[in-house]
Amino acid sequence: MERPTPERRQEIFRACARCLNGHGPRRIPAELAALAAAAALAGDTGPDVYGKGGALEALERDVARLLGKPAAVFLPSGTMAQQIALRLHAETARCQRVAFHPTCHLEVHEQRAYSELHGLEAHLVGRRDRLLELADLEAVGEPLAALLLELPQRDLGGLLPSWAELSAQADWARRRGVALHLDGARLWECAPFYGKSYAELAAPFDSVYVSFYKALGGIAGALLAGSEALVAGARVWQRRHGGNLVSMYPYALSARVGLERLGKMAEYHERACRIAARWRSLAGVRVTPDPPHTNMFHVYVPVDGERLLDASVQLAELESVALITRTRACDVPGFCAVEVSIGDAAAAFDDDELETLMRRLLECAQAPGSATRK
Repeated sequence: MERPTPERRQEIFRACARCLNGHGPRRIPAELAALAAAAALAGDTGPDVYGKGGALEALERDVARLLGKPAAVFLPSGTMAQQIALRLHAETARCQRVAFHPTCHLEVHEQRAYSELHGLEAHLVGRRDRLLELADLEAVGEPLAALLLELPQRDLGGLLPSWAELSAQADWARRRGVALHLDGARLWECAPFYGKSYAELAAPFDSVYVSFYKALGGIAGALLAGSEALVAGARVWQRRHGGNLVSMYPYALSARVGLERLGKMAEYHERACRIAARWRSLAGVRVTPDPPHTNMFHVYVPVDGERLLDASVQLAELESVALITRTRACDVPGFCAVEVSIGDAAAAFDDDELETLMRRLLECAQAPGSATRK
């Protein structure tokens, strides 16, 4: 049987009645209806115009308050937000060198835009296969403008440092006069692990980026929070980047809807821990972190990634269930990695069914005839 193209696979998965990851497939009519309801609830304040007024300014004020920061600016993407934050810290310090982990989004997924667009120099700190540690920072001898920390560390399965370790790293930055920036793309997911408010989580940092489309399920958009001076500078660079769109109220309304999920983060985390425990009991399956630190975790499966996806397509066609839709590169020979992120969609399954489905998937992928697709 001919193997479906990656595009065809995703079509099959999107057509399923149930899926495991996130909040389920996006259905445009339903999303637009939710935005209309949010707009009606907020009252007819009119659209924002180049960042002024309407739902956008209200969102900036409310999220700045939630993070315990004096000011905030909404930006179309986290890529823009983080480049701007590091650029501003570099200008203040009169130093072009910034530090971050080797798996940092800026280094791995943005074609080194920090260097090409802003002339920043990266100092990669720590090892790719573990969290950054205080000892790694203490070994840095050169001047730095800023240190970027990611909470949680996505490419490590959502790992988080202890609060004591995080505080020690923040103290190191303060002693060195190094600005501390938080890549908080998934910050919303960290509260259950630390048992702290979002303002407490953001307090050690001079600037904080959060995303509205990952754990919260918004359409798109990010927010950069910090001092009044930093946010004023960010608005200048927002314009220079072409990110000051004439109106962004659909994104602001979608973010507002997504923020309603903050109260569910503990529930998502608890469910992730239960699923991880069930799957870990299956032959050969490994989970990291174990137990998960957030609602996200990585699963290492003893089968080739293409065979696992073939088996998942067969399951989707038989049961209308999208269980595993993508795999990740893996350094463990004979294994592939899968990222699991628990949100609203997982409520369509109970724990027993998910264990059974995963067992069936593995049996199918490991069967001698499962490699017949070319």
